[in-house]
Order: sequence, then C-alpha cells, then structure tokens
Amino acid sequence: MNLTAELESLKAEIEEYAASYGLNFFPIVFQILDFDQMNEVASYGGFPTRYPHWRFGMEYENLQKSYTYGLQKIYEMVVNNDPCYAYLLECNNIVDQKIVMTHVYAHSDFFKNNQWFQYTNRKMMDEIANHATRVIKYIEKEGQDVVEDFIDCCLSLENLIDYHSPFIQRKEKKSKYDFQEEEPGETVKKLRSKDYMDSFINPKEFLEEQKKRLEEEKVRKKKFPDEPEKCVLTFLIENAPLEKWQQDILSIIKEESYYFAPQGQTKIMNEGWATYWHSKIMTEKCLRDPELIDYADHHAGTLGMRPGRINPYKIGVELFRDIEDRWNKGRFGKEYEECDNLIQRKNWDKKLGLGQQKSFEVRKIYNDIGFIDTFLTEDFCRDQKLFTYQYNEKTNTYEIASRDFREIKIQLLFSLTNLGQPFIYVIDGNYENRGEIYLKHKHEGIDLKLDYAQATLANIYKIWERPVHIETIVAEKGKLFTFDGKKHDKHDIKIG
Repeated sequence: MNLTAELESLKAEIEEYAASYGLNFFPIVFQILDFDQMNEVASYGGFPTRYPHWRFGMEYENLQKSYTYGLQKIYEMVVNNDPCYAYLLECNNIVDQKIVMTHVYAHSDFFKNNQWFQYTNRKMMDEIANHATRVIKYIEKEGQDVVEDFIDCCLSLENLIDYHSPFIQRKEKKSKYDFQEEEPGETVKKLRSKDYMDSFINPKEFLEEQKKRLEEEKVRKKKFPDEPEKCVLTFLIENAPLEKWQQDILSIIKEESYYFAPQGQTKIMNEGWATYWHSKIMTEKCLRDPELIDYADHHAGTLGMRPGRINPYKIGVELFRDIEDRWNKGRFGKEYEECDNLIQRKNWDKKLGLGQQKSFEVRKIYNDIGFIDTFLTEDFCRDQKLFTYQYNEKTNTYEIASRDFREIKIQLLFSLTNLGQPFIYVIDGNYENRGEIYLKHKHEGIDLKLDYAQATLANIYKIWERPVHIETIVAEKGKLFTFDGKKHDKHDIKIG
C-alpha cells in the first residue's frame, strides 16, 4: 500500500530535516504493510520475494507467533538498495511512524556512505527476484525435493565465506590466455650400463615403474589449492563435481551471503547511527508536545538492555554520543591520555567543536570491530556499567564475571570477529592424493560446536562426494574429524 497523504507530507518534512543535518541517503520508497505482510517480508530478509524454501516459512511462523503472543513487534525494515525500500506497519500510531522514518533515513545514509557496503549490489531487489525465478525453473525441471535438499546443504554452508574478500585480492587472477611453460621436472634415471646390456639392466617394465612413481610424486607435491582458501563456497563452486544447476544455486547462496555480510559486520554501528539520528531529529525538529510521552516510552524500549545480551542500539548510540562529546571537548590525543588526574579529566573541555565531523568520519570508515577497538574506552565502560558475564550451572543463572575493562573489550571483540563464527580454511583439495577435502579450523578463541561441525562435514560430503576432514583443537589437543559418507570418526593429531 502506498503512503497516505498525511504520511507523504511527513516523509517530505523528515527528508528535509535529515538533509539539513548533512545526511546523504538514497531515494527512499516507503510502503505500508499490515502485520501479516510485514512478517512475510521480514521472513524473506526484507525482500518481497525469495526462492521457495521451507526455512522462510518456518521464519514466518515464528514471527507470527511472536507477534500474536506479544513477544515482539517489527516497527521498521529497510533494504540496502538504490532506491532504498522501507516498510511501515499499518497499525503504528503517528509517533511510531515518525520514529521509523527518521530511523530509515539514517540507515540509508549509512548504507550509502559506509565503506563496508561499497561493493554490495545496489540493485539487489531485482537480483533477488531473478534468483527466485532461476530456482523455480530448476524445481520444475529437477523436482521440488531434489532442489530443496540441495539448497538445505548450501544454506548450512552459507557462512563459510571470506568476509574481507571484496576488499582484498588474495590470489592473482589468471586469464585463460596466460600460457606458462612448466618447470622441467625430474626424469627417469637409468642404471649405468654398456649399450648392448641396456635392455637387460634397464628393462622396459622398470622404466615404466619409475615413470609412474615420478608422476605420482609430482601430483603429491602439487598443492591444491596453492594457498589456504578461506571462502569454502568459492572453492566448492570452482572444484566440486556439480551439475550446472547445482553450481548456479550454490553461486546464488554465495552472492546473497556476501550481500548480507556487511550488515552483520556493522550491526552495532548501523543501529547506533540510526538511533542517534532518529533521537536527534525527533527531539530537535519533529516531535510535537502531545507526542512526548509515547516517544519517550518507545525510545526507552529500543535502548533497553536484556540480561545476557548486547543491545546494538544501546551500545552503538552511546558510543556515537561519547565520540561526539569527546571530540567536542578535546578528550583525545596524547595530552589527554597521559593525564592521570581524575578531576582534571572529568572537567576537560578545550571547546574544539569537532564532534559531529568526527562522527561522520567514523560512520564512513569503520566496521563494528574497528569501532569497538578504537573508541570503547575505560571511561565509557565505567560510565555505562559494562561487565562480562558467565553462566553458573549451580544456580542456572548468568552472573557478573568481571568488570575489568580489558576483559570486557576482549570478550566483545571476540564475539564480533568473523561475526562470532570460527575461521575455516580449505587446506587441501586432494588430501593424501585421494581427492578428499581437508579443512582447518584456525583456533582463535572460538571453539567448534562439534554437533554443528559434524552436520557441516556431512553436507560438504554431499557436494564434494568424497570424504571430508577438519582439523581443530578440543581441550587443547589436536583432533581430526572425518566423515566418509557413512560414519563420523575422529583421531588425535599433533598440532604443529
């Protein structure tokens, strides 16, 4: 449904306010949905259509129940696209619609200007619809169950991508016209003999055996891939024995994974930026006196912290406010950092007025890891009463484990590194010269969930059609987990 006349007027007003603050956004198309339509679009990740698969139906059912029982309510959705598409819930009151619109304009500014989104497809709305058409074509040709089973395998691997590959050329691209001569290899060596004795000293069978041995050694020495491949999906697309339709579907899953990846990498920043601007525009420009109580209530709900969980809206907006305050007052640099007088630090104010300029700079350059690592300070942790927590099995509750700044920062950064997922690399695509695939878990504080790992090995086997191995560390000991198509196995190994 298109916007009402009142909402069209409100949109024009808010767009003018947003632009006056320096926000630079894509053109925005707002659409009004009822709660059934909103849940349907939400189950598709914000898109009006996706390829058919049971997981979208499961997500829709979950959203419907959550809304019906009052457990959650979707206030806004916005899609990184040009033009940017955003959805308003039909039953929202006018204050909520104002909050959502201001929030959306800030999100669109973030999508357009943050460098981590620069390589995303800005016409993904059309591309997603194209993906759906291609998958439906394969379903009609190959059968619903066959295609859906293959998509199940692919979706279980959708996070095995290299999140930094759009920005880094990890290996040299080779043209099919680049011909290079092979380096001269080892040749079969004959035993020394007189000419008339050569056929007896070096019989044909012996020479053939030596030649075969050298060929096997050559294959064994050739590393495949040349370097560890972080994007497992790319390796499978290029090397697995897939039919054309399977290769295309795996490529679709990969393309969509890379599209959504920056949203996971900037969740705290993106939501913090949008919350910062919706609160600023609402309180300084857009809010009417009778709307104050409703606004305060709903805004407080957005920033509420829940036990055992990080609220990206709260952490993000408070960090942006802290950055603005620090750069306005000059609370940065060597002089400030070396000041150990608490009273002097508290009253520090050089009246530089650089806060908003710095905020826009931060919005452009950083992702969540850099944002937290650079701007999460000990003063901020103390002011926000941040702490680490752990689960107490005796009391079945989460308890405060530490208020130490270093531990807080390390735990938060670990939860954000690689989106909190383990690093998995393809080390060998021809393990022990048997065509088997050997993966390695780069253990950097994130353990493998063994049940997930076994399920993932089984799904890679379905695509690779040969045994699959993964090297990891369990309880500080090297382990090799294997799936051969029939059973799972594990062995102790030395970690070098």
